[in-house]
Amino acid sequence: MTAETTTRHHLFETAIGICGVAWSTHGLVAVTLPEKDRAETEKRIVDKSKSLGAAEPPPAIAALVADIQRYLAGEPVDFSAVAVDLAGMDDFRRKLYTALRTVGFGHTTTYGALAKELGAADWEGARDVGEAMGRNPVPIVIPCHRVLAAGNKLGGFSAYGGTKTKQQLLALEGVHFDRAPRLPGF
Repeated sequence: MTAETTTRHHLFETAIGICGVAWSTHGLVAVTLPEKDRAETEKRIVDKSKSLGAAEPPPAIAALVADIQRYLAGEPVDFSAVAVDLAGMDDFRRKLYTALRTVGFGHTTTYGALAKELGAADWEGARDVGEAMGRNPVPIVIPCHRVLAAGNKLGGFSAYGGTKTKQQLLALEGVHFDRAPRLPGF
């Protein structure tokens, strides 16, 4: 790796636990939601980003960290302008993640609707969207939690905690699948 493409990471406290971000000179590379403990969160962010080590974030990333903290405390935050480094991704995922960034706070879409938006109207297109959601390197910023299965069912979620985490993130935004009380931090 050249100095220009060096990736670093930073862990930080949120209302739901320790999260992580990683960045390059081209923008955000990865976001990790809380794992079972700090060590697992750090392992996940390093594995996702190929980070060369922890560092204090530059100003734009520090501002993003503050925004993620606010978001996870329940405040509406728009992440659509965050610079994300999608280098090395195939065209399908770049187009998909760009389209998904237009789905705003408190709104949802489906795997099938995103597939249609990209020109694939069959079940295989929806499956491809679902697979790409599972490989999203920057959850929250690219809001894969806002993508539902057919019939507006919850669908899957690859972060620690699975669909329970997805449901809690959606509840933060006022999208509920049941009327259970909100947990602290959600």
